[in-house]
Amino acid sequence: MKDIFEKCRVFLTAKHLMDAGIYPYFKELASEQAPEVTIDGKKFIMFGSNNYLGLANDPRMKKAAIDAVNKFGTGVAGSRFLNGNTVLHTELERKLAAFKGHEAALIYASGYQMNLGVVSALVGRGDVVIVDKLDHASILDGCRLSGGEIRRYRHNNMEDLERVLKVAGPKPGKLVIVDGVFSMEGDIAPVPEISKLCKKYGARLMVDDAHATGVMGKRGRGTCEHFGLTHKDVDIVVGTCSKSLASVGGFVVGDADVIHYVQHISRSMIFSAALPPASVAVISKALDIIDSEPQRIKKLWDNSRYLMARFKAMGCNTGETKTPIIPIIVGDDVKTFALWKVLYDNGIFTNPVVSPAVPPKRALLRVVVTATHTRAHLDRALSVFEPCYKQVMKKKLSLTCF
Repeated sequence: MKDIFEKCRVFLTAKHLMDAGIYPYFKELASEQAPEVTIDGKKFIMFGSNNYLGLANDPRMKKAAIDAVNKFGTGVAGSRFLNGNTVLHTELERKLAAFKGHEAALIYASGYQMNLGVVSALVGRGDVVIVDKLDHASILDGCRLSGGEIRRYRHNNMEDLERVLKVAGPKPGKLVIVDGVFSMEGDIAPVPEISKLCKKYGARLMVDDAHATGVMGKRGRGTCEHFGLTHKDVDIVVGTCSKSLASVGGFVVGDADVIHYVQHISRSMIFSAALPPASVAVISKALDIIDSEPQRIKKLWDNSRYLMARFKAMGCNTGETKTPIIPIIVGDDVKTFALWKVLYDNGIFTNPVVSPAVPPKRALLRVVVTATHTRAHLDRALSVFEPCYKQVMKKKLSLTCF
C-alpha cells in the first residue's frame, strides 16, 4: 500500500544543504525591510528585497496603515463578494485603473491568487493559453487551473511565438501571457512585437507587471509606459502589490466589461477574504508617493547602473538584464550556494536561485538594489563582493567541501 507521506521522508535536498551549512532560505529577519536588516543580532546590507522604491519602511506608509486600522479594524472578516468590501477597496481600484491607464481594476488578496483567478476566469476548455517558457509559476498554475490548452514558446523568441500562434489556428480563443520584466534575470519582454503578433492572429494579450510597476517608465507605470504603449496595445495588465507598492495583494486592470466579468467569475477572489484595510491603505499611499516623488525611480536606476557597472568590471556574468534586477550567473548550484554563504558570512544578504526557478545549469545570485540604498551601502557591499566572488569562482566545489 502506497503511503502518501513517503515522498516527505525521502526529500533530502534541503537537508543536505543544511548539513553542509549552506542552506540559505527562511532566514528570520528581526527588523523592517530597509537597506540594512538585522538577522540573529547581526546587521546585513539587504540586496535581496523587492522593496524597489524603499517604501516598505516609509513613515507615511506606516501612518496610513495605522489610520486604516483605527477606522476599519484589522480585517474585513469576509469576501468582498459578501461583507468584505470597503470604500478603501473601491477607491484603490479607481486609483489603480487611472495609474495603469485602463478603464477598471480589481484587487486580490495576493498576486498568486490574482493570476490563478484571472487566467482561470478568462480561459476555459477549448481555449488556448500561450506563455513564455520563463513566465512566473503563478501564471503557469493559473493556466493549469483554467482547463485550457497550454502552449509555450521559447523565451522572448518572436519567431517561436508566431509559430505557436499559427499552429493554434483561428478557431479557439487565444490568450498570450507574458511577464513584462522577468523576475529572476531582469530582462524585459518585447511587448510591442508581442502585441503586433497578437493582433495579427486574433489573440488577446495579458502582461504581468509584478516587477515593472514602480520601476519601468518615467512615472513608474510599467512596461507599457516604458514602450509607449496604451490599453489599445495590451488588453490586460496584472501585477502584485508586494514589491514597489510595499504591501501585499494583486491587481488586474482592463476594459470595464472584462473586469466586471472577472469580478463575478474569479473563484480565488470570490472565495477568499478581502485584503485587510491596512494593506489597502498603504497601497493607495504608495501610488500617491510614486506620483509625487519621481526622483525615487531615478535613484533606483542610478543605483542599479552603478552596481551593474562594477559587477561587469569584476567579470561577473549578468546575463541580459536591463532592469534593477541584477543576476550574477554562476551556473553550478553548489558554487551558487557557496557564494551566497561567504557573502552572508560577511554581512551581505542576497538570494540564491536554482532550478526550477531558472533553467538547469543557470543557477544565479539575484541581487536587487533599492532607491534607498546610499552610495556608501553600495561601495561597502562591493568591497566585500569582489574578493568573495573571486574566491568562490576559482575553486572546484561539491557538497563534501563543506
